[in-house]
Amino acid sequence: MEPIDTSRWNKDGFIVLPQLTAPEELAAISRLYNDFLADKYDLNGFRSDLSGDDSPGKKVEKITQIMRPSLIVDELMRTATYARAIRIARQLMGDDMAIDFDMMIDKAPGTNAVTPWHQDAAYWPRMDDKRALSFWIALDRADRENGCMMYVPGSHLEPLRPHFQPTPNAALQCVVEDDRIAYGEIEPGDAIAHHGHTLHGALGNTSADRHRRALIINLRPQKMIDYIRGLGYDHLGKREVKNL
Repeated sequence: MEPIDTSRWNKDGFIVLPQLTAPEELAAISRLYNDFLADKYDLNGFRSDLSGDDSPGKKVEKITQIMRPSLIVDELMRTATYARAIRIARQLMGDDMAIDFDMMIDKAPGTNAVTPWHQDAAYWPRMDDKRALSFWIALDRADRENGCMMYVPGSHLEPLRPHFQPTPNAALQCVVEDDRIAYGEIEPGDAIAHHGHTLHGALGNTSADRHRRALIINLRPQKMIDYIRGLGYDHLGKREVKNL
């Protein structure tokens, strides 16, 4: 891995990390990921369609979200990828950073469901210490055709915006009218780290035959993890606005 550009992180609120996950480990995680998608594990309470599409007779999830896969297969926590995420998070935000949760998000080919603009902090309870970041790790090439990430550089320095849900099971979203959009087109094994207050979203997958699989690892200070667990918040409940 290349040295971390902390100045760009501080300025933009996100940073690209080439080859966070080595090819051999990426292949192993990819196989496990496909087992999750094929329902080879009991995912009751862990799996949902982040698009909020509850149409009768729907055959394909548009945005498959599997929360906290490392609770089901704990070997994920022992991978070099998770260890690197911890080291980088501590370099960027302090030595008390620890893993809060992880998740898998897959966009199936041809579903064209966008991930709306939002700030991750809107999902979380209010905390005295607002330090938090997520690693978005690509298992497939991510580009504008199959739904790469989008960011508003510098938005982590701005106040948290009002968020809403258009339907009860949909992802949170906020209004963004900005021309500062940066597209996160990256290769398999690359990652993008972003601040918990950075505005981001993702395009829909309009490709004919390419999935857009991502593994996300979120970290925050251990003291804040203990605090929200004490509130009963484990990232497995209903999606709703928390931090407003």
